[in-house]
Amino acid sequence: MAKRKSIYTKDVILVMAASFFFMFSTMFVNPLINGYAKNLGASSTFAGIIVGIMSVAAMFLRPVAGNLTDKFSKYLLSFIGGVLILIGVLGYVFTPSSEWLLLFRLINGTGYVLCTVCMTTWLAFLVPRQHVGEAMGFYGLMNALAMALAPALSINIYQKIGYHESMIASAVSAFLMVIAIQFVGNHALPIKRPRTKKKHFKIIQLNVLPVAILTTLFAMPYFVTQADIVTYVEQKHLSVAVGAYFLIYAVVLLVIRIGLKRYFDTVRFGVWFWISLVSTAAYISLLAVMNNNWQMALAAAGMALGYGIIYSVLQSTALLLAPIEEQGLASSTFYLGLDIAMAFGPMISGVIDSVLPIKYFYWVELVLIPVMLLVYFIWRKRLNDAIDHH
Repeated sequence: MAKRKSIYTKDVILVMAASFFFMFSTMFVNPLINGYAKNLGASSTFAGIIVGIMSVAAMFLRPVAGNLTDKFSKYLLSFIGGVLILIGVLGYVFTPSSEWLLLFRLINGTGYVLCTVCMTTWLAFLVPRQHVGEAMGFYGLMNALAMALAPALSINIYQKIGYHESMIASAVSAFLMVIAIQFVGNHALPIKRPRTKKKHFKIIQLNVLPVAILTTLFAMPYFVTQADIVTYVEQKHLSVAVGAYFLIYAVVLLVIRIGLKRYFDTVRFGVWFWISLVSTAAYISLLAVMNNNWQMALAAAGMALGYGIIYSVLQSTALLLAPIEEQGLASSTFYLGLDIAMAFGPMISGVIDSVLPIKYFYWVELVLIPVMLLVYFIWRKRLNDAIDHH
């Protein structure tokens, strides 16, 4: 049997590296923005607006980014996105007031939206369609590692050198992203199609709608945990090494993605859905009863099996369900689901925390499980047939 040619070309590796750098840059800043805004004189309310404005703006900008991605070079839009992230982060470093910080947060957010949509589509463009699942698995791994490592490093660095100086690390990461894409040979120009009728601006790719809904549902507990696990542990007076939670998650995710890399292109959606559904229910329950480090570690591993697997499967399924000429729109629709979870998950958890005793904080989130099942059963044929669209 002939040896399979590797999909990991120089261009693919560079795009994956660039995706790590831009995600690291964005996630490095996120844990610091709230405190930094208050340090600049913002009230608690205005600081909250500064923190959340990026996710809210992203929800409106996603369709624009998706439509642009299907019309222009993926390199060009990724370059613009990287430069905007760099400008935004440098603005954080030199801003004289919290009002200016809000403006630079919007600039940073616009760049982030362009990069997430364009670079996902760019990577899918660089690999054979029958290996999109494997490629998205490793692309998602780069994103997940950045999302796990950046917050842990930023908090430790900030505690030693302060806000301004620590944010320079975020700017350096954004700069490395811009440099990395300069060496990618294939700029992923849009595929020219015969013009039969005038194309209209689309907000979402309708075939990808169930993927976006499931993305929101699976991502909500993840972003709630990211935002609230430290205060949750404090409120329950638990003696656990909570700082290790997302590092354990990242390590387990790395092992899973490497071990399962080629199965993402051959196993139908339903298998991954059931694994992720059971794992999600398990890690939410473990967090609800957690009182030692072993339970915390098992919860982190469960999150890697649940959210970590389904994230990549949903991302590749979105691309497979859409026609080639709407890959950018498919990617933006997937990320719209993520934006909704990122923006509203922590808000809803704040309401739960204010009206219910802390012991019910995670048990309430189990209500998402039957909703996930309902969405899956409504669209299971479409989702399971996506693998046939290679």
